[in-house]
Parts: sequence; C-alpha cells; structure tokens
Amino acid sequence: MKKMMMRLSSISNTANFNYLPNSSSSFPKYNHHNNFSPTKLVFSAKSIPGGCRSFSMAGVSAAYSNNGNGTHDSDYKGGVSFLRSVLGSMEAVYLNRNPTAKAILELVHSTDNDHICYDHIAFRTFGVNGHGIDALAKFFLDFGYSQRDELCFPAKKLKAFWFSPPSLPIPEGGSGINGPLPRVFISELLVDQMSSQAQDIIRKYTNISDRACNHAALASALGSLTWEKPLHSEFQRLARESEYAAWTLVNGYALNHVTISVHRLTSQLKNIESFNRFIEENSFKLNSEGGVLKVSPDGLLLQSSTVADSFSFEFSDGVTDSVPCSYIEFAERTVLPQYKDMPEKEIKEYHRREGFEVGNADKIFESTSMDQLTRRTG
Repeated sequence: MKKMMMRLSSISNTANFNYLPNSSSSFPKYNHHNNFSPTKLVFSAKSIPGGCRSFSMAGVSAAYSNNGNGTHDSDYKGGVSFLRSVLGSMEAVYLNRNPTAKAILELVHSTDNDHICYDHIAFRTFGVNGHGIDALAKFFLDFGYSQRDELCFPAKKLKAFWFSPPSLPIPEGGSGINGPLPRVFISELLVDQMSSQAQDIIRKYTNISDRACNHAALASALGSLTWEKPLHSEFQRLARESEYAAWTLVNGYALNHVTISVHRLTSQLKNIESFNRFIEENSFKLNSEGGVLKVSPDGLLLQSSTVADSFSFEFSDGVTDSVPCSYIEFAERTVLPQYKDMPEKEIKEYHRREGFEVGNADKIFESTSMDQLTRRTG
C-alpha cells in the first residue's frame, strides 16, 4: 500500500490528462454520507443465489452522528490531500472521456455559481479472482470510508455495496474534490453465474492481469486497463449476454458515473423535476428506462441520469468500434418524514433520505445499454 501511495502521489502531481482549463477543482464533489446504523433501517430482504441478499428500503430512520455535515465520525486523520488528489485524477479521466458529463457540469456550474456537490461516484467490477468490489473498496477503506449496505440485482447477476466517507474538514469555500467527499458505490458481476463461454472470456483477461487488481485505484486514476485489450468478437459475445460485462471489459475500473446532488444546489435547479427539464431543454438525452425519474418506494430518493457517451476503442485484433463509456447521474434526497416541519435553513444532510434503492439503481444501470444509446428522442 505504501508503494502504491507513493506512486499515485507522484502521478497526481505530474500526470497530464489534457484536461479542461478549469481542472477538476472547478467541478465540485459532494459527500453527504450520513453515519447511520444499518440495523436501524427497515429492509425487505430475500436470499438469492451466490450468498447475496436483495434489499429494498421500506423506510429510513437512522442514528446519525451529530457532526452536522452528513458524514460518519471517524478517527481517520491522515492523507486527506492524497485522497482528494486520487479522486481528482479519477475525475479528470472521466471528464476527458465523457463530453456530456463535462458539458453538463459546466452548464450547471455557470447557472449555480460553483455550488455543485457530488452525491456519489460509482465503479463496475468483475467478481472473480480478487477483481471485484474488494479490489477498489480496500483503497477507500484505508482512507476512512466505511462499508454500508449490500444491494443485489439477481436478473443482472450483480451485487453492490456502498461506502460512506469519513468526516473530514472541508476547506473554506471548498467545492468539488475540495468539498464534501462523495459516497462510493461499487458493483460487481457475479461471474460464476454467467455461461461457461462468458466466464472463459472474463477469466482469460483477469488471469492475465494477475495481481494488478491490487492496484485498481491506480488504474482508475490513470484511466488504464489492468488487462490486455480484448478481441472484438469477445466484446460482442459478452455484450449479448451481459452489457455490464462488456462495458467492464473495455472500461475496467474507470469511473462509471458521478452524481450531482440536486438538492444541494442553490438555484431553481434544486428540484430534480426542474433539473431534468433544464437538462432536456439543453438537448441532453436522459435515460428513459422505467421513466426518466426513478423514485424509491418510500418516495424519498429521486434519481435520473443521462445516456452514456460512446468512444472509439481499438481492439487487439485491429478492429475499431464504438463502445459505451460513462454517464452522469442526478439525485435528490428528500427530508425524512420526522423532520418535514423543520425550517428549511436548519435542514442538514442527516435529516434526509440515506442509502440506495435497488429498483432505482437497476434502471440507472441501463444508462450504458444499447437500447438507451440507440433510442431516438423527440
């Protein structure tokens, strides 16, 4: 870990990502992770194959820390600048590859006077040979994040965990990576549940990369695959069975999406329905799976997302094809019922809906699907 930290620190200071002039510091990052006890949450759960449990939040009543900023209390004190530098490098790669996300952040930034915060950032992984959730989670856990709840998606053969950030000082006027730290959402494909042919393809590349999964955070910060480029036919074969698997094969540990915390905006855009109209009026295409607005059963978590960008990828056999890249998400966490009568100026992040919702996330995953990428608007 020490070697990785030294190398990443050097990278973050010297790497040239050919990034936009304002750099990632212009685009706020938000952390509103409330410190709650998962045992206080009311879940509906059932066991599914693979030792995973599928959760749906039926209500949220949490024991929060009283630090007031929506994070959990932590003894973690060190490496704050390094952590923010790594996140900034991940973000720079993401924005360089995804013009829609970059354009929307600039648009909202110009409208809301630098008050953008990130609700969460998300990654996709292969759950095999150490390349799954744990590969990335270790980095965040080492820097004070705490593992929270498991979510399962049996139809997609996926599971996920989300992680809440530590309570760290925020620089005066800080925003973006210098603002509140974001939640982290990491999913993995349950490779053992795939067909033997799909498993063979995935294992071929994860076996080649061997212990490179120990440096998943480094790979994300560099925008590099930890395995060799695949054959075009292998990408196509995976895409027929799991578009998630095909996406991960060519994108690796790159950020899958970042999420703007809509309710933390200060303009008229702080209502997600108004925000969605604003995005569509500016000619950006939103993910329509299950409706543009995804709402949790309790009505307290509202989410939407763009359709992913595409980029030209050269496969190992010389074939060049357009493949899906990443997208940007938007989330509004509304005030919990027990706090609905509080004056708006007194509402803190820990008064709002926490966690994630399986039904919402299942539809958000479709932002990289070919159905959404090829859908006509209007």
